[in-house]
Amino acid sequence: EGEVLRDTVDALLLDEWKIDMNRDLLSIDQILPNTLAGDDDEDVGGKALTIRMWISSVLHKLIHYKARHRRILNKAATTLQLVLPQDIELNNILPFLELPSYKFQGEEDQE
Repeated sequence: EGEVLRDTVDALLLDEWKIDMNRDLLSIDQILPNTLAGDDDEDVGGKALTIRMWISSVLHKLIHYKARHRRILNKAATTLQLVLPQDIELNNILPFLELPSYKFQGEEDQE
């Protein structure tokens, strides 16, 4: 999923979103070294919990940006339909604006 995640972030429309997502993806490197690992099998420790929370946060934000991306794309498609022949719009423009089709866990709930 790491490559799909990076491809999706790279395909987002706004640089602001890309910067925000990349900052969040890199934040785990700053957080983990200062987090306790845990003592044994019964004590999962802070690292596992921190990683779970980080993954959840990153996915939640990415799903939010994907939904916003989709709304902007739909608006643009509606405008393009008014001025361009449909085959040009569908075959030559919209495919370059679409995100990878991969669905992240929890994304179905957001649509």
